[in-house]
Amino acid sequence: MKAIRIIDPGLLDNAATFTDPFFRRFTLRPAAAPLDLDGTIAKDYLFPTFYGDVTCAQAIFLCPWERAYSLMPHPLMKPVRMPGGRALVVFSNYVYRKVLGVAPYNEIAMTIPLLLDPDVSVPVLPLLWSGYPGFGYYVFSMPVTSLENRIRGHKIWGLPKVVQDIDIDDIGGDCVTVASDDDGRPYFELRVPRTGKPTRFEQDAWLYTRLGDAMLRSRTSFEGTFQVRKNMGLLFKPGARPALPTLVLSDSPAADVLRGLQIDPVPFQTRYASRMSSCFDLPDTGFKSPATFR
Repeated sequence: MKAIRIIDPGLLDNAATFTDPFFRRFTLRPAAAPLDLDGTIAKDYLFPTFYGDVTCAQAIFLCPWERAYSLMPHPLMKPVRMPGGRALVVFSNYVYRKVLGVAPYNEIAMTIPLLLDPDVSVPVLPLLWSGYPGFGYYVFSMPVTSLENRIRGHKIWGLPKVVQDIDIDDIGGDCVTVASDDDGRPYFELRVPRTGKPTRFEQDAWLYTRLGDAMLRSRTSFEGTFQVRKNMGLLFKPGARPALPTLVLSDSPAADVLRGLQIDPVPFQTRYASRMSSCFDLPDTGFKSPATFR
């Protein structure tokens, strides 16, 4: 999908199309004030933002723990530890076919699972225990095809969104995501198998972000059946090589941060869903962060 750099002054009247039972869990409400997008257009969005009929292709990789920690914006944010002194890097690629009040767009969320100010950093357990104290995700990069959503992400949550062309296509048995830099050169290519063990996910999670001097926490929720493949042996035998490259990074400044993470060439796990439902809420006003950025 080519980047859309024009902002429509109106809101889509599409709330009635979100008929999946998942959305009945949430009560829509406006923010405290309309969001000023460019000095001439302001919109009164409803929250949480609903996403329907979403294609989601995820790949979860291992990388050295110290490399992941180097991307944390605050020392109290500690990547979840994995065996062998490693951490996880998660690439989540989305085709948002229906968005509440907003035109469809594509997005890539590049995240690291973390614990905020943990008393004890127990390896792996935070990923398995729902509600583990301080567990969440830090988004270190978020390419998106929509200027409107880049502005929304920056102003509401402090998300590091950048506007880029992102193509997400079914090619053979894979879902292939390609993102291009400002010069139009592809710098990121990820292949996620569309087949695996069908697994139902119904999850809520926190995203931690920085907005000015404040650390924010916002809830994301999703539901869907994913085709899952696992490579558990990578926990104890790193260094495996795929027959066909899963993640390809070009010689571009846009890929430098990813290359610096020294990501393993084979994903620890992949997940693919062709019809996922999800939502993302405003920052949690009751969150009292143990850290600030002053």
